[in-house]
Amino acid sequence: MKYQFDKHYTREEASRLLPQIRIWLGRLNELSENLERLDKRLTSLAGQGNDIGGESVNNWIRTLAEMQEILAEFQSRSIFIKDLSRGLLDFPAIIGGREVFLCWELDEEKVEFWHDLEAGYGGREPL
Repeated sequence: MKYQFDKHYTREEASRLLPQIRIWLGRLNELSENLERLDKRLTSLAGQGNDIGGESVNNWIRTLAEMQEILAEFQSRSIFIKDLSRGLLDFPAIIGGREVFLCWELDEEKVEFWHDLEAGYGGREPL
């Protein structure tokens, strides 16, 4: 059978990654907030006709670069961020011969739900 994803997780494999994933998600949310602040500052400076080079732009670029590094960690592991602010993730998995997603949210202790590839959060079922 041909599957859509090359990497598939067991519940145990996904659960073992959660401590690191919690760190990455926390940092991504911090960086996202920083980026929002920097965007507002740069927009306000540009609107006043100021030269917006220098430290503000450098901070903006550094923030984007760090976000990209962390996002690459998820991408290289075929872990999909569905909602960053909620920490909602999908891990490709095989259940009963079918390709599905293991579904986890930041406030959950462990990986306990799954859904069909097309179903999304609303189709979550307990493992």
